[in-house]
Amino acid sequence: MSADRTSHLQALFPTQIYQAELADRDLVGELEASIWMLEEGDQAGRKWCEEQGYDGYTSYASLDDLPVRTPAFGALKALLDTHADAFADALGWDMQGRALVLDSLWVNILGEGGAHSGHIHPNSVLSGTVYINCPDGAGALKLEDPRLAMMMAAPPPDQAAPESAQRFVYLQPAPGRILFWESWLRHEVMPNTSEAPRLSISYNFALAEA
Repeated sequence: MSADRTSHLQALFPTQIYQAELADRDLVGELEASIWMLEEGDQAGRKWCEEQGYDGYTSYASLDDLPVRTPAFGALKALLDTHADAFADALGWDMQGRALVLDSLWVNILGEGGAHSGHIHPNSVLSGTVYINCPDGAGALKLEDPRLAMMMAAPPPDQAAPESAQRFVYLQPAPGRILFWESWLRHEVMPNTSEAPRLSISYNFALAEA
């Protein structure tokens, strides 16, 4: 029996992903050079990565002043500020006199087999990544349906169901691609299957009084 012609679907509570491109290819190159400069000089960061079993290098636990370290990071911050405001507008947020502030910015170098298990970003409102170097086989960003833990006996979606109906969505990285999502969205980085390193820069935005 077919559904009544008057029936319809209404999409509620969507999970929005903001995507943009870093059009300045020279800046992408400058950011790549800055990432390698950090990796070479950040002894504390390399030590932390070794202790944590991190397959590569991240400045997450060692450096908190990237926007003032090189002009490239400063230029990236200015761009991210603009995109964060645009995403907040698209989400329809009532900022109530507050402003988005870049709370943290860090670089990631994932070697062959390097990955990052599922997590969220507490104490932030927007998070994201800009991809700098993405060889063939660079791990995708895996996004998880935030309702997953509450679905109980719901059957899995058909493989032919649209992306919006899937439990997990995989976004492929590409040099210069900028992604934003709300910080409560659980995500993970799939293993890098390339022998070449996967380079990215991640960030969090928090709310502060304007």
